[in-house]
Amino acid sequence: QVQLVESGGGLVQAGGSLRLSCAASGRAFASYAMGWFRQAPGKEREFVAAASRSGGTTDYADSVKGRFTISRGNVRNTVYLQMNSLKPEDTAVYYCAATPRQILATRSYEYDYWGQGTQVTVSS
Repeated sequence: QVQLVESGGGLVQAGGSLRLSCAASGRAFASYAMGWFRQAPGKEREFVAAASRSGGTTDYADSVKGRFTISRGNVRNTVYLQMNSLKPEDTAVYYCAATPRQILATRSYEYDYWGQGTQVTVSS
């Protein structure tokens, strides 16, 4: 089992940057593929980015490709989401998630563990 705690959210102007962090408990962090999802008010939770167990393979939603970068540090049991060129439509609660699946997972039901979320607000 793994516990996840996100941090790094906040208020930023359009065009700005933020880096989200997700700290994972447990010694088996490298056994989990990791993902980031987000949920805006009144909308369903949507996939943002995913990284394989090693971090060598990644995937992104079309809406964030070229602007967001997911990375992981297996020594520090942490996964990051670097968000650049932020837009007001990126405003949402961002969630970190973990899955023991061996391949990248882009659907929320494929993830077993979730953090509590961190709010990102982008002003225009």
